[in-house]
Amino acid sequence: MSATRIRRFGAVLAAAAGGTSILLFTRPSIAGNDRGPSPDLVRSQINDSKAVVPSRVVQESALIAANNSNPLDILVIGGGATGCGVALDAATRGLRVGLVEREDFSSGTSSRSTKLIHGGVRYLEKAVFNLDYGQLKLVFHALEERKQVIRNAPHLSNALPCMTPCFDWFEVVYYWVGLKMYDLVAGRHLLHLSRYYSAQESAELFPTLAMKAKDRSLKGAVVYYDGQMNDSRLNVGLALTAALAGAAVLNHAEVISLIKDEASNRIIGARIRNNLSGKEFDTYAKVVVNAAGPFCDSVRKLADQNVQPMICPSSGVHIVLPDYYSPEGMGLIVPKTKDGRVVFMLPWLGRTVAGTTDSDTVITLLPEPHEDEIQFILDAISDYLNVKVRRTDVLSAWSGIRPLAMDPSAKNTESISRDHVVCEDFPGLVTITGGKWTTYRR
Repeated sequence: MSATRIRRFGAVLAAAAGGTSILLFTRPSIAGNDRGPSPDLVRSQINDSKAVVPSRVVQESALIAANNSNPLDILVIGGGATGCGVALDAATRGLRVGLVEREDFSSGTSSRSTKLIHGGVRYLEKAVFNLDYGQLKLVFHALEERKQVIRNAPHLSNALPCMTPCFDWFEVVYYWVGLKMYDLVAGRHLLHLSRYYSAQESAELFPTLAMKAKDRSLKGAVVYYDGQMNDSRLNVGLALTAALAGAAVLNHAEVISLIKDEASNRIIGARIRNNLSGKEFDTYAKVVVNAAGPFCDSVRKLADQNVQPMICPSSGVHIVLPDYYSPEGMGLIVPKTKDGRVVFMLPWLGRTVAGTTDSDTVITLLPEPHEDEIQFILDAISDYLNVKVRRTDVLSAWSGIRPLAMDPSAKNTESISRDHVVCEDFPGLVTITGGKWTTYRR
């Protein structure tokens, strides 16, 4: 299994089925045979309304059965969006796949997002002003994938209008032209056309929107459509669908060492510990895919303690506010904060989620939001609202660590590209990191 083929992985929610069901279950065959189930069988398994995901015991047995003489095609380390995506894509191609996750599926960064299937409107601005073709490619990928995720999982995702308030006429023209360019770039992947609303119409659509900000009067707002999702449920859906497609997926299973072939020095498997039972076992695979998110370097160090780090961790903090901060069915964008970022304020499960930040951080299993980051978000939205923004209104907060690929030329984490990086710096160990939820399939 070559690294080139791995590069094409990144999961299709139901690619083999061509349908929208990702949580429909049958009992697939995941015994230790030479190949995974055929594509036709995968289609029937995913679409069977009476489907049942194999038990944890069955999944673990399949991993144990993958020995040196009958290895898996791929062993994926990491049960976040990227890892589950790789496992599903590989399984739907008829490969024998295993996946292990140290904690629970979507317990890390993949459940701590802004809940947006982001079409990359901010990256279009960077592409234009910086003449950056890489950012433009990311926009095209994000637009295509956003539409695909909404089509594949309509029960977990939807289109959401997002309002950008404008407090002078230059802003009106700037954002209107920019979003019309975005509509043009989106083409057939467009969700809905963007449009301008007058100040009065904007206030009716978003009742808590301030009519004045820093002594400037509201001139109107430009609304465009982005995607919204339930990130953790979508991630779990990927894991379950991978299991239906024949992959052996196991959470609370930690890789404690990598197995090397003494003759070739190639990675040929991993020693795994079941963190629920304490049991340890070996699983062999032709290729091991390191999709451990912020902990990618920890896995790479299992192959070589002296390896140079490739992760530049960035903290993204979000806060949850009461429902009256935003109306149901309409989001608000603070177009520019004091550090030049964008802050979203979106309706979410009967509450309002606001964020995010982008700052250097250290890698830890349970990152916590800092008080200054929470206050930064509150300050950013306060100028745009006609309600008093209080610290006591914060119902909860979380921090996620973005596993950005290190860029020596980047001035800060905000300027690092959000595209995926795939490398094979050890024979048999392919690392995939960086990227965004929206483009996890790429």
